[in-house]
Order: sequence, then C-alpha cells, then structure tokens
Amino acid sequence: MYSLIGDIGGTKTILAVFSTERGPHDSLVEKTYESATYDSLESIISDFLSLYKYAVDQACFGVAGPVIEGSARITNLSWTIESRKIKDTFKFSSVVLINDMVALANSIPVLEPGDIFTMRTGKAMKGTCIGILAPGTGLGECFLTYQNGSYIANPSEGSHASFAPVNENQINLLRYAHSQGHEHVSFERVCSGGLGVPLLYGYLKSTGKYTEPGWFAEKLARAADLTPVIINAAMDKDHPCEIAAAVLDLFVEILGAEAGNLALKVLATGGIYLGGGIPPRIVQKLSEPMFLDSLNEKGRFQELLSNIPVHVILNPKAGLLGAAFVGLKPPA
Repeated sequence: MYSLIGDIGGTKTILAVFSTERGPHDSLVEKTYESATYDSLESIISDFLSLYKYAVDQACFGVAGPVIEGSARITNLSWTIESRKIKDTFKFSSVVLINDMVALANSIPVLEPGDIFTMRTGKAMKGTCIGILAPGTGLGECFLTYQNGSYIANPSEGSHASFAPVNENQINLLRYAHSQGHEHVSFERVCSGGLGVPLLYGYLKSTGKYTEPGWFAEKLARAADLTPVIINAAMDKDHPCEIAAAVLDLFVEILGAEAGNLALKVLATGGIYLGGGIPPRIVQKLSEPMFLDSLNEKGRFQELLSNIPVHVILNPKAGLLGAAFVGLKPPA
C-alpha cells in the first residue's frame, strides 16, 4: 500500500510517497516545493502526482498550524487545508491532518541512533511521558504519553504561556519586552528564531554593556533575517562577537528553563527531546553546562530533573518521518 506523506510549512512543503513494505524511514520518491508559489495544497498534490505515478491510497500531512475537526489554517500562508476536500478531490480512502509538532513527536519512537545526539543519558523510566520542544521560527511544544503498549502524541500550545524570568537579567529582559509594546510576553516571544533572537539582541544592545564589531553590524544591516547572522556569529570561535555570544547564552539559558518547566508539567521522566531548526546548529553550545543547569534549577525537584535524559533530534526530516509513521497505519 502506498501513502502520500507531507510536511507542510509556511516556507516549504515536502511531499513523499511511502510504502508499508519499506516503512517510514525510506521514501520511494520525494519533492520539496516553495509553499508561497502555490495557491493551495491541492495544487501541489496535483503537480506531485502528475510526476510520480504511484497508486496512492491514503495520505497524512503534518501542518504548521492547529488542526480542528480535520481543518487547518497554515501559519504565514493564506491556505486552509481540509482533509475531506483532499480526500474527495483525489479519491483517497483516508486523509489525516496532524499538527507539525504532533508529527515530530510521532517520530521519536522510531528514531534511529544516528538521528539523535544525547546530551545526557540520565535514567529513562519506561512507559512514562516524553517532552518535546522545537525552537525554530517559533517554539513548538508537545508531549508523548504511554498507553496500551504504545506512545500517543499530545498537542500543546505551551510555548504561549507567560515567560517567567528567573534572574535579574531576565527580569530586565521582560521589562524591555514590555517597553517594546508586548503586553503579553510568552516563552515563544523570547525563545524562538523568528521572534526571540532579535528581541534578545535588541535588549542586550540597549544595555550598552556589549561590544559590537563593525563587520557584525554591517551583516545585520544587510540581513532580511537577523537570527542566522546572530547565531552564526555566536558560534564562530575564530571571529569573536561579544554581543552575539551573549544573545546565544541568554537564549540557551531560557530554553533550558522552559525545558525544565515542560519536564515538570508532564513529568517527562522518559526524556526531553529538542527538535526544530536551531538545536542541531548549536549542539556544541547546548552541551555546555548552562543548558542543563538551567533545566535542573527547580528547587526541591532538582534531583528528579537531573536524572531525565536529554536528546537533540538531528534528523532534519523528523517531521516527515513522524507523519509517515502515522500515515502508514491502516485507516481506522
């Protein structure tokens, strides 16, 4: 049986065909599209199926947006995706829409050793919750629960909970965010690529405590997106940039604190996984004491948290893998 699997985002859409015989790790064909150049997901599917003549029976799409009753509005696109419409248009036996974080979570039980980097082995407790955070353009959060011998992915919008500063520097960051007109400051606002990194940079620059090399200022002035410039400069040991390094330190400190928050909220004694676009790029920084120290610093629960395994998902197509894992299951 062939299944059409998709990872649908505001920037790019990946479609692939998987088979039950080869499983979720090995697609038969795959193609990446620039989402904004198409007016709907249906138009991309039409193009894809015209190129690859597989007798697709069912489909599953991980989508960057909340899924409500088989319908999803994609963040940063004008698309509305409806599972029933796609099913009727292409005569599929079933179409499943899942949130992109749910897709990522579903990849975790089938990740292979090369797909992850383990920051702390810890002591994983079998059959207990697993927490997932994915800082990229935004900050995604979700968790896995264990029921009847298998893991179940649970959606969450936990990153939109209020940012809780834990020291004087973070308190001043919160004040700065308020001064910039942000009445509600969420964890995503201070711990993401699209919103967080530029805000942290603006805050630290406003303090006047950090030097900013001319070459760095020039790169920022030319950049449409400040985040990769800042992160690349922070990770470049050959050309030190004090303010970029300070931004990344603060980002990692906040990410660690929120990872600890999630671990406590769902009692993630099965482990914490970091996905998204940023963690694989900063593994070296995450491996320094700051991240795990921030995760652990929860008063009386420090000992419990210090035993939780922590991993970084390295596989850039983990979301597609998770959607394939879901999509290859027989229709309910």
